[in-house]
This record gives sequence, structure tokens and C-alpha cells, in this order.
Amino acid sequence: MGPFRMTTALRTEQLVIGHRHEPLIAPVDLHFGSGQLVALIGVNGSGKTTLLRTIAGLHPAISGRVLIQDRDMARITAMERARSMSVVLTGRMDMGLLDVRTLVSLGRQPWTGRLGLLTAKDRERVQLAMERTGVDRFEHRALRALSDGELQLVLIARSLAQDTPVMLLDEPTAYLDVVNRVRLVALLRDVAHSTGTLVLLSTHDLQTALELADRSVLITGREAIAGTPSELLAAEAVQRAFATSGMRFDPVTGSFKAVR
Repeated sequence: MGPFRMTTALRTEQLVIGHRHEPLIAPVDLHFGSGQLVALIGVNGSGKTTLLRTIAGLHPAISGRVLIQDRDMARITAMERARSMSVVLTGRMDMGLLDVRTLVSLGRQPWTGRLGLLTAKDRERVQLAMERTGVDRFEHRALRALSDGELQLVLIARSLAQDTPVMLLDEPTAYLDVVNRVRLVALLRDVAHSTGTLVLLSTHDLQTALELADRSVLITGREAIAGTPSELLAAEAVQRAFATSGMRFDPVTGSFKAVR
């Protein structure tokens, strides 16, 4: 794919998230362009997963708006929403006897009409998504036979086949070892940069997020602070946020270490 022009992919306007009308953090105003990898970070219970799920429409907002390419997500149809954002959640689901190619092909449902018949263009999208994620190597394997890491790649391939301007992922590295966590986040960054997709993920993997994300949203002290990882580190916002969780930032190595 050729170079793309940076446009506004996602923004929130005075978005208030929480549970049972009890806000978790102050109203959130975010603004992200296309072709970026953005990481939501924060200590456990800070609200990062709730923020991501609210943006995805899976959790009701208390107030405020979520807009993708200037379209209010609360005012469009379910089909239009599926063409605007794709979502990858954590955990294994019951997938019956489906194989890899079948699941990835389901990503084309928002574009195939009522009968769900794949055109040549749809099949090309599916193939490209599998090749980009490397799951074409085991495309006929049953989903139940996959490892957690393999299944995560398949779910991302399905999201890629869906071909949306925004991709949301909740803790995509949760069940992966260190090496595969880095590989997966690097893959998502490559997807964002090469396709113009805005990739927004929540993660506990602080080090990988700070090394590979273009921008970060740090949830701390009941507020959301957005910036590049270097900006957040320079302002010591990340250091302060994680100081009480037994983590210390080492300016020499540029990494976080457990306090003994």
C-alpha cells in the first residue's frame, strides 16, 4: 500500500467513563490521527480497559461522544459501526469446529451483504490479512488446536480483514511470553504505519508500550494524560504513576525495574 495522508481517525469529546453512573476519571478529550500505534497504560484498576471498551461501544458511556472520522458512533447503525472499527478482546471464545481461514473470512461480514458471499476482492483481503500476520502457514488448522499466541494472531488477522480505519485491542499480549509480546506489538505498529490504521491497545506491558508506541494515554490520578512516550517520561508522569506499584524507572537503561 502506498503512503497515506494523515487524517483524524478517532477523537473523544468530554467522554466520561465509569460504572453505574460513577465516573472513574475526569472527562476525556483525545485526538488521534491515522497510522498510529497508541497504547493505553496505567496501574491495575485505573480504568484503561473501561476506557477502551467504552470507545468500542461495549460499555456505556456516562456522557460525552466518541467520533471516528468525524462520525458520532452513537448515531450510526451497527453495520456502519462494524465498518468503522474492529475489536479484538482478550480470552478464548467457543469457536466450535471453525478453522483459521473461516474465522479470518468472517471479518469481511460487514462488507459482504446479507448472503455473506465473498467476492474476489474479499478473498484477496482475507489472504493479505493472513499473510501479514503469518497465520497462512496454518490456515486449515482448527481454532481449538491453536496456542494462545497463534489464536491472538488469527483474531488480529480477522480484524485486519475487516478493513476498518480504527482497530481496538484489549490486552492483546496478556497470555504471551516476553519475546512474543514484543513481536506482536511490533506487528501492530507495522500494520498502523503501513496501512494508515489507527491501532489503539490497552496493555500491562509497560516497557514494550513505551518502546514501540507512537503515542500513549496514561491513566493516573483519575485523569487521562496523552502524549508521546518520551513526553510522558520527560514529564515524569509515568514514573509517578507507577511509583506506588513497586516499579522504579531507571534513566540509565530507560527501563522500569521492580523495587526490592
